[in-house]
Amino acid sequence: MLKVKRVVLHSRPGKNGHPVPEHFRVEEIVQPSELREAEVLVRTLCLSVDPYMVNPEMVNGHLSYFLGAVGIPGLTALLGVREKGHVSPGTNQTMVVSGAAGACGSIAGQIGRLDGCEKVVGICGSDQKCQALVTELGFTSAINYKKGDISSALKEHCPKGIDIYFDNVGGPISDAVISQMNTGGHVILCGQISQYNKDVPYPPPLSEDTQDSLRFKNITRERFVVLNYMEKHTEGLLQLSHWVKTGQIKVLETVVDGIENMGDAFCSMMTGGNIGKQIVKISD
Repeated sequence: MLKVKRVVLHSRPGKNGHPVPEHFRVEEIVQPSELREAEVLVRTLCLSVDPYMVNPEMVNGHLSYFLGAVGIPGLTALLGVREKGHVSPGTNQTMVVSGAAGACGSIAGQIGRLDGCEKVVGICGSDQKCQALVTELGFTSAINYKKGDISSALKEHCPKGIDIYFDNVGGPISDAVISQMNTGGHVILCGQISQYNKDVPYPPPLSEDTQDSLRFKNITRERFVVLNYMEKHTEGLLQLSHWVKTGQIKVLETVVDGIENMGDAFCSMMTGGNIGKQIVKISD
């Protein structure tokens, strides 16, 4: 018999609540060691925690890259920019990325730069993250939304307005960005992490002023779901793999050890405790 551990959802935070580590429980169970026909025995190396887990709705490096830069987060960034961003090289476009130091945002900003945006500005929640975006990932500049007025900072960093917005957060930050977008701009609606713990529909309703900005400036804002583009996944993964191998895309990770820390890692990620992809390392 084999003794194995698993993480289960012990309780829920309820409407408008926030997940905490106590909502998760580690259990040890016993399973037969002999395999039956069509069964395989696998060993878990790394596990992923991502914001979408809240909502019921080919690389030389760490195998963990397959959970991030060359996995679903990377594909979401790539296909989001390619399908909804409408980047036009040589037209001096400015892209803004919220949640820019997360698994998806950190890749999306780099893709915007590679595809031809003149400026890529990241929004995140600490000076350490801002420094990483600029010095390690090649963002033009970065804004710590926890310091000062976000609207004033956007005017300073995006003096010609904003053409493309990769939206990972929603809420007041997105309202501020959209209010400064240029006519004919594009919002890539990737995530709304600031709203996930609230009892609201997805996508969450916008303020009247933000709806007016979208309508009067003819700004596109369509929900993006990466699984709707399955036919483009293979080509996308090959592109991401090439960029990572050649160093054109840099990968940042925050790694914690042990399945018993899965709940802590998830809750930390949901409150911005990670830089890059949050990984839980299970075994070597």
